[in-house]
Amino acid sequence: MDALLIDWYSHNRRDLPWRQPDTTAWGVLVSEIMLQQTPVARVEPIWLEWMDRWPVPSKLAAVSQGEVVRAWGKLGYPRRALRLHEAAGVIAEDHNDIVPSDVDTLLSLPGIGAYTARAVAVFAYGQRAPVVDTNVRRVVARAVHGAGDAGPASNTRDMADVEKLLPIDVSSAATMSIALMELGALICTAKNPRCVDCPLLTDCAWQKAGRPEYTGPLKPVQRFAGTDRQVRGLLLDVLRDNDGPVERARLDAVWADSAQRDRCLDSLLVDGLMEQTSSGLFALPGEH
Repeated sequence: MDALLIDWYSHNRRDLPWRQPDTTAWGVLVSEIMLQQTPVARVEPIWLEWMDRWPVPSKLAAVSQGEVVRAWGKLGYPRRALRLHEAAGVIAEDHNDIVPSDVDTLLSLPGIGAYTARAVAVFAYGQRAPVVDTNVRRVVARAVHGAGDAGPASNTRDMADVEKLLPIDVSSAATMSIALMELGALICTAKNPRCVDCPLLTDCAWQKAGRPEYTGPLKPVQRFAGTDRQVRGLLLDVLRDNDGPVERARLDAVWADSAQRDRCLDSLLVDGLMEQTSSGLFALPGEH
């Protein structure tokens, strides 16, 4: 499997800016944080802007949280921006402005979880470690286990499954990790998989089993319209579009349901994504 998949990847990989040879580990880390639950097309222009403005962690750490939240734009889940800003400060202060290569050290950074730590170790430093996201889980479920989908996540089981597929050679293992992810993103998709174009077609357990339908627990569909996520985004948009603090009336105007609006406003204050001045105005953190 590894030779087939690595060869396929070498000819079909997407030309993404964070995969360029001169991309630093910091660039990889920023891309991985931005890509969480966010499509590549939305991330790419923002990532390029960030790398131009803040090419090293210390540059990002030196600006205010408000500036970071404003630059995050429409990527969604803006708490990621605050965690990245916090991590940048630790990297600059404790690691000489260089993103660590060790998984355990990466895990000690603010906001860095199991997936992100291993992704940076593998994609930035070429290490051998299982990197498991939704795409990888789906490929393994089909190609190895003959199931239509992966079902509920199990960190221990999923990483053990991928560990078995990685070549012993470190460099090949790192390429295999990203190739598995790319196959899931481009070919072995959740809906309408392009099986005829898959390099694993003849060896795929799901194909051999007749492509049985997945009958396990369904993943909840994440709606956006009318949710607190939408309201929080609208409230933040008001502050992003202004250079300074705004009056409460400006925020009240974005959503008619006062109870939901107040709840979302309170949550933004608790999360540190918004601050209230002594005079009752509202601003992005550090911008008043």
